[in-house]
Amino acid sequence: MIKAPVNKIISFSNVDGPGNRTSIFFQSCPFHCLYCHNPETINYCIHCGKCVKTCPVEALSMINGKVVWDKDKCVSCDTCIKTCPNLSSPKITYMSVDEVLQHIIKSKPFIKGITVSGGECTNQHQFLVELFKEVHKLGLTTFMDSNGCRLYSEMADLMEVTDKVMLDVKAYDNDFHKLITGSDNDIVLKNLNYLLENDKIYEVRTVLLNNHQQNIKTVENVSRIIKDKCIYKLIKYRPFGVREEGLQFCGRAIISDQQINEMKELALANGATNVRIV
Repeated sequence: MIKAPVNKIISFSNVDGPGNRTSIFFQSCPFHCLYCHNPETINYCIHCGKCVKTCPVEALSMINGKVVWDKDKCVSCDTCIKTCPNLSSPKITYMSVDEVLQHIIKSKPFIKGITVSGGECTNQHQFLVELFKEVHKLGLTTFMDSNGCRLYSEMADLMEVTDKVMLDVKAYDNDFHKLITGSDNDIVLKNLNYLLENDKIYEVRTVLLNNHQQNIKTVENVSRIIKDKCIYKLIKYRPFGVREEGLQFCGRAIISDQQINEMKELALANGATNVRIV
């Protein structure tokens, strides 16, 4: 039986694709984005035990060398996440497809579909294939919220059962992309073209940092590639929840309304007909 590390499930979300959706966040991500708002999803727990000592309600314990989380005692104060030195969380549940489906079925009358996210959801390739097949049987749509780190063309079985993808293109310039994520963007751009060619793209998202030249380069090139094929979402970088390392690089300054509107006009001029500012 396949199981996957689930960080959390949000039963009802209206910001993770069209309509009301159940969003499932999986643990682990190969990117280490400096401005990540949920950095506790990046790594797996290494069971160092530091969080155990800080839990105010003793919902964490060390058993046989591993951190064990007691959901019933937990008050969701997130002290453990703030304590963790490893960009991780002890509050991970390994779930089977059937267990995830039970959550989805409870919400089925009120949702249009599900969106899987993370971390990076494609790390759970085979799990998603099985989950999406079952979700389609319920008459619901399947979306992936992905950073495009793994070649979709090599996951034909997953793409077959995926209705649409919401893809992050964090930077067009490869050196800058590597600086802010720790990884190249070659695969990301290949995936963007793959999704366009196979009518699998729902939206592309770019977080705009307080770096005007990089913003121009990314928006200029991405908008020329996607044109009118999907939504292009321009997201203001916000420092809230960003770890100290990220704040040191990205700062606390938020791009001005004037600059982000200039980016929108640039995208529109290049043929991206559905541009949204967040």
